[in-house]
Amino acid sequence: MASAAIFSSLRKRRSPSLGSFYAPIDLADLALVQTLMVVSGDLVSSSSDLSIPFQRRNSRSLIRKVKIFVVLFESLKDSSSFPLPSSANLCLKELYILIYRSKVLLDYCSQSSRLWLLLQNSAISGYYHDMNQEISTLLDVFPLKELDLTVDIKEQVELLQKQSRRAKIFIDPKDELLRRKVFFFLDEFEHGRRPDPSELRMVFVDRLGIRDARTCRSEIEFLEEQVYNQEEDGDPTTSVLNGFIALVRYCRFLLFGFEEEEGDDEKDSGNWKKLKKSLICQEIGDTFLTIPKDFCCPISLDLMCDPVIISTGQTYDRSSITRWFDEGHCSCPQTGQLLAHTRLIPNRALRGLIMQWCTAHGIPIDARESSDSSTETIAIPAASKAAIEANRATAELLVEQLSQGSQGVKTIAARELRLLAKTAKENRAFIAEAGAIPHLRLLLSSPNPVAQENAVTAILNLSIHDKNKSLIMDEEGCLESVVDVLRHGMTEEARENAAATLFSLSAVHEYKKRITDEEGALEALAGLLRGGSPRGKKDAVTALFNLSTHTENCERMVEAGAVSALVGALGTEGVAEEAAGALALLVRQGAGAAAVGREEEVVSGLVRLMRWGSARGKENAVAALLELCRSGGPPVTERVARAPALDGLLQMLLFTGTKRARRKAASLARVCRRCEAQASPMEAWGVEFGFSGTSVARPGPNFGGDVSVSVPVPAI
Repeated sequence: MASAAIFSSLRKRRSPSLGSFYAPIDLADLALVQTLMVVSGDLVSSSSDLSIPFQRRNSRSLIRKVKIFVVLFESLKDSSSFPLPSSANLCLKELYILIYRSKVLLDYCSQSSRLWLLLQNSAISGYYHDMNQEISTLLDVFPLKELDLTVDIKEQVELLQKQSRRAKIFIDPKDELLRRKVFFFLDEFEHGRRPDPSELRMVFVDRLGIRDARTCRSEIEFLEEQVYNQEEDGDPTTSVLNGFIALVRYCRFLLFGFEEEEGDDEKDSGNWKKLKKSLICQEIGDTFLTIPKDFCCPISLDLMCDPVIISTGQTYDRSSITRWFDEGHCSCPQTGQLLAHTRLIPNRALRGLIMQWCTAHGIPIDARESSDSSTETIAIPAASKAAIEANRATAELLVEQLSQGSQGVKTIAARELRLLAKTAKENRAFIAEAGAIPHLRLLLSSPNPVAQENAVTAILNLSIHDKNKSLIMDEEGCLESVVDVLRHGMTEEARENAAATLFSLSAVHEYKKRITDEEGALEALAGLLRGGSPRGKKDAVTALFNLSTHTENCERMVEAGAVSALVGALGTEGVAEEAAGALALLVRQGAGAAAVGREEEVVSGLVRLMRWGSARGKENAVAALLELCRSGGPPVTERVARAPALDGLLQMLLFTGTKRARRKAASLARVCRRCEAQASPMEAWGVEFGFSGTSVARPGPNFGGDVSVSVPVPAI
C-alpha cells in the first residue's frame, strides 16, 4: 500500500520507492503534458476534501505550487512548443514523480493518526521542505526560455522558482507546543501522577479534535500498526508509541465514559455477529495461532525470552522451568518423565529465531537476566513506565465500572480488560490487583453471550501470569463458574476459552487435583475433545494432558470418559501427539491400563501415529505402547505384538527416532520378542535382537543381505 511505503519514507526523509513513482518512459510531448494535467488537476480538486489536522501551512503551500504547475501545463498544451526539447521532456517526467509523491504525502497527512502526526511533526515538516528543494532544483534546469509560453506564465514559474529556493523548513510553533504538552502528560504518568482531567479534555477534544470513543479507537489502532511497522531507526521509539497508546486508552474512558463505539444499533443480530467476529480475533486463543507454537513456553504459554533445554529434550522458558524445579518437581512438565539431571542448556538456535520473529512483527519481549553468563541477552524494548502507569489507571477505571456499571457497561469493561490483559504481564498483574477477578467471576453467569465470552477470556488472559493463578483458584466459586462455562457456555468461543483457562491453571501441580474433582470438568473436556472445533480440541487435549500428569487423577479420568476421548483423538491431526502423551501417563497405573486396554482402537491408533506422526508424536506413541504392555498384562502385550507392521516401524524408530523414541522402541521390541517367544518358541518375531551387555544388535532393512548395527540402549 502507498501509505505503508510513504510511512517508511517519511520517517527516513527519503523519496518513496513505489513502482507507481517511476517516470512514464513511454510518454512524451503532448501525451505527457496531458497526463500531467490529469495528475495535478486531480491533486488540486481532491485537496478541498482533505482534512489535515497538522501541517496545514506546509500543505497549503504545496497545493498552491501544484496549482501553478496546472496553469503551466494548460498553457503548454495550447502552445506551439511541440515537439518538446529532450530536456523539457526529461524535466516533465521528473515533475510527474514529484507531483505524485506530493499527492501521497497529502493523503498520508490526511489519513494518519493525529498523535502520530504530532509525534512526527519535525520529520514531516522536513519532508515538505525537501519537496520545496526538489521543486527549486527541477525549475533550475527546466528550459523555460525554449518554450512558447506567455510572459505572465513565465513570470509565475520564475517567481515559484525563487520562492522555492528561498523557502526554509517550517515547524508550526503551535503544533510543537501541543506536542510538548502531550509528552508532559506522559511525564506525569512517569512520575506516578495522574494528569489533570480538564487539561486532558482541552488537549484531546479542543486541540487534537478527538471527540468520541470511535476516534480514540481509530487512534489506538493506527498507533498499534506503527509499533508493528517499527524499524531499528529509533524515531520514534517503541516505548514512546506504547506510552501514546496507553494515554489514548486512558482518555477514551476518562473523557468519553463507556459509550459504545458502534452506535445504539450494535446489539441487533447483524452487528452482534460483526462484533463477535472482532472479539474472536482479539482473544488470547488466537495468540496460539499467531505466535508459532514452538516459541511459546508450555508452562506459562508466554513467548519465551530465554529458552532452555532439559534432560528430556523438551524446551521451556528458563524462569518457568526454574520455578517448576523450585517447587520440588523432578519430572518433565510435558512428558512426566523423571529427569536424569536438572541442568539447563541454552537453546540458542530457538532464541535467535524468536528474536528474528519479534523484530519482524514489532513485538516487545522482556529481557530477563539469565543465570548463565555465557548466554546472550535479548535487547528488545519493554513498555515504558509511563505506559505501565497509564494502563494501571485505565485498569482501575475499568474495574470500577465492572463493579458499578450497567450490564452494557460491564460488557464493554470486560472486553477492554481482556484486551488489556492480552498485551503484557504488568497489565495482567495490576488488573488483578485492582480487584477484577471477583467481578469477572460474576459476569461468567451473565445471560449476555458477549459479556460471558469477554469475562472468561479475560480470566484466561489473567491466568497466564503465575501470581494470578492462585487468586483465581482462591476466589470462591471462580473455578466452578469457569467449568460451568465450559459445560454450558453460550458460544463456542466461550467454551474453548474456558478449556484453555483450565489448561493454564493446571500448570500448577497442586491445582490439577482440584480441577479434576470439580463436577463436570473432565466430562466437558472429553466432550469438547470429541466434538469441538480444531482449536477447541487443542485446548481440551492440552488440558487433559496436564491433568493426567497427576497420579491421583487417573481413576477420575477413566470414570469421566476421558480415556475414550483420548483414544479417539489419536486419529485427529493436531491433537494426536498430546493424546498419546496423556495415554502414556495414564497406562502407568492399573486403572488406566485396564481402561485403555479395553479400547479396541488404541493399538491401531498408536501404531498409525508411529507411522505418520511427527517426531514427538512417534515418541509418545511408542512410549504409550510400551507402558501399555508393561501395565496391561499378557493379553494386551500380545495384541501389541501382533499389530501389523509394528516390527518395521520399530526398526525405523531405532534408526531415525529421537533419543527417547529409540530407547522406548528398543524396550518395546524386547517386550514383544519375549511375548512371541513365550507364545510360539519356534517362531521368530520378524526382527532378531541379540543382547550383549547394554547393547542391542539389530539388522537394518532387508536389501538382500543382513546388516548388523550395534546400538547402545540406555538404562530405562
